[in-house]
Amino acid sequence: MANAFYQVPSPKNEPVLSYRAGSPERKELKAALAAYKAEAQDLPMYINGEWVTTGDKVAIRPPHETKHTLAHFHKGGSDHVRAAIDAAVSAQASWERMPWQDRAAIFLKAADLISGPYRARMNAATMLGQSKNVYQAEIDCVAELADFLRFNVQYMTEIYKEQPNSAPTTWNRMEYRPLEGFVFAITPFNFTAISGNLPAAPAMMGNVVVWKPAETQIFAAKLVMEIFHEAGLPAGVINLIYTDGPMAGDIVFSHKDFAGLHFTGSTKVFQTLWGLIGKNISKYRSYPRIVGETGGKDFVVAHPSSDPEQVAVALARGAFEYQGQKCSAASRAYLPKSLWPAIQERLLADIATFKMGTVEDFSNFVNAVIDERSFDKISNYIAQARKDDDVEILAGGTCDKSEGYFVEPTVLLAHDAKYRTMCEEIFGPVLTIFVYEDEEFDAMLETVDSTSPYALTGSIFARDRGVINYVTDKLAHAAGNFYINDKPTGAVVGQQPFGGARGSGTNDKAGSILNLYRWISPRTIKENFVAPRDYRYPFLEEA
Repeated sequence: MANAFYQVPSPKNEPVLSYRAGSPERKELKAALAAYKAEAQDLPMYINGEWVTTGDKVAIRPPHETKHTLAHFHKGGSDHVRAAIDAAVSAQASWERMPWQDRAAIFLKAADLISGPYRARMNAATMLGQSKNVYQAEIDCVAELADFLRFNVQYMTEIYKEQPNSAPTTWNRMEYRPLEGFVFAITPFNFTAISGNLPAAPAMMGNVVVWKPAETQIFAAKLVMEIFHEAGLPAGVINLIYTDGPMAGDIVFSHKDFAGLHFTGSTKVFQTLWGLIGKNISKYRSYPRIVGETGGKDFVVAHPSSDPEQVAVALARGAFEYQGQKCSAASRAYLPKSLWPAIQERLLADIATFKMGTVEDFSNFVNAVIDERSFDKISNYIAQARKDDDVEILAGGTCDKSEGYFVEPTVLLAHDAKYRTMCEEIFGPVLTIFVYEDEEFDAMLETVDSTSPYALTGSIFARDRGVINYVTDKLAHAAGNFYINDKPTGAVVGQQPFGGARGSGTNDKAGSILNLYRWISPRTIKENFVAPRDYRYPFLEEA
């Protein structure tokens, strides 16, 4: 029987490897890529500790090489959703009673597996399945996911240490129970780290989970589940299913044991699910926790005092890394007329050096967008821009899906600050710029704040400290992650907890202690050592 107060290993951000030519990590990764390309993988679901096949196989193809079959996943049905729920509910009692240090050990081990023996496979799976270059994969599926797991263990212990005061003859205690029921984790295509963290964070706090990843991320999601299994996660704690979304939702959100939703995806879907949960609210044992990170229309504002070179580089990276398929990607920029010529020259010169193509060629900065639906949506915006008089294409604009879903990094110059690509989320490599008169900076800030329903990320560039302070206050509610003289992407666990409000989500800050608080249901315990023997209080005495 353990009787010590354990101290967990102090978390540190996982170093990002360079993958330079000739480096051992590059050699190992090249071999992993070749192995995945050589033989199509079979991807079963994972329910109650067992790998489940159905025979209803769906092909997975790299977005940048659509003629190659990378894998087949086994598509599930309603019976598999119910089986996953039953497995989770059955595992709940034993999992929530497992000592916290044993739960911590599972996820600490998973982090070390991800950053150690599985590193090359994690990167290869994310690169091929989601069309990420090696750097974008490394900072995501290795560094960020390992950081989530390690820092969350630290945050868990901080929560458990928080205890109430006690009066004489009493001992007050607080225990942090998991939610009563199961958590449904719905994860996106664009970050393997998010896909792993959304089921892992509630599970770490003693919850049981049904996990449904985006179909375009299943290739890496299955590998994450393998790692959790190898790390010693008991059967039924996290159950991985590949099913139709609306069908799964109908079953999950009408189940009495539904206790929480951990979601990253589109604003429209999240709002629909929230409405469905509200409609079914009387069916549940407890009021469900709803945690979601959704869309963004993220901005960069440059003041006339800013450095044009810094602004241009921030736009090149912030708008076009991972093809603009980040919730945080810079998609609208407001630049002063006095600096526009210098910014334009550097930005367009940088874009002209971008190489685009397969992830297996490490010299490619840009790869493919995730699927045909996304390609068609983005290309339609660009096609419309060619026709409209109040916008012009300064760079890119070519779209080709003959070999893969390739969209050139595209820069639009809008002559109307409310042109549709300044307002609507595109989720692709399209940056729209509006150039304002220098003296209209204050009015421009009002436009920035009111243009979009979202409030995820944004950045301000300025040298003048008074301006920085003024804009930080003026745009206080415009972005949950606000950057000063930096691009609006690249949040690091433990450094910039991530999340936004308004139409961008519940702002529960993945990568911080705040998110873990959402997955607990505290119980206060008061123990009286000397109980009263008379109901009468002193005030009842007669004078």
